[in-house]
Amino acid sequence: QYDHFLVDQFGVLLNGAGAYDFAPAALARLADMGKRTVLLSNSGKRSGPNEARLGQLGFDRATYLNVLSSGEVAHSVLTQKNGAAITPGSYVLVLSRDNDQSGIEGLNLVSVNDAARADLVLLSGSNGDVMDLSEYETLLRPAAERGAPCLCTNPDRLMLTAQGTRFGAGAIAELYEKLGGQVEWIGKPFAPIYRAAHKLLGSPDKSDVICIGDSPEHDIRGGRDAGFATALVRTGIHAERSDDELAALYDKTHATPDYILPRFEFQP
Repeated sequence: QYDHFLVDQFGVLLNGAGAYDFAPAALARLADMGKRTVLLSNSGKRSGPNEARLGQLGFDRATYLNVLSSGEVAHSVLTQKNGAAITPGSYVLVLSRDNDQSGIEGLNLVSVNDAARADLVLLSGSNGDVMDLSEYETLLRPAAERGAPCLCTNPDRLMLTAQGTRFGAGAIAELYEKLGGQVEWIGKPFAPIYRAAHKLLGSPDKSDVICIGDSPEHDIRGGRDAGFATALVRTGIHAERSDDELAALYDKTHATPDYILPRFEFQP
């Protein structure tokens, strides 16, 4: 009964190793039915790199309107702040996956590797599959002690990798706060990314929009707070949890989904 979809990437379309084999066809089926879909992701990378990856994994670009990533929203925030709250030429420590620097691309900011020189920490991804949190603590302590603010563009505390579930950028941001640093959070479940996604859909009546994701804390909580219907898939980061464990998580996060789906797939 919904014509507009906000669909999460990781845990719904993608697992830690690639795409779920059923997901490209499901997205194509929605498009064939005339549904409008925006892929709403807490990826710290901007929309372009996310679209390129989806194409490589077998998703047809014609089956969705756009990828709206938290990294894309954060780039807009940095653009607005540059020259105001952030001085042009400021030093930025970029923490990302695949050494992605797109978060400051086109901005008059200088990427540095030394946290002691950083005026700003841009935390867009976690390398938790190859690094420990203790290593991040050592890396970030000088920036926190210097008083450099942190912009976390991926609030996910857990992430899917080829090695299984690991700590995400959100967990690193929490560590930064414990070190005394200040963190600004961008992405799900926070309101700005949902306002932008609603606009990309053409600002339809909110009762005609449904959010599909694998995280009660991010996808379900964010969708409900924005006034949309929500559906939780049983794939992704909480796939191994029992129904009772999930129910406890709903209570903890104040986020009970309207629907529960085994996975993002159309049944024959």
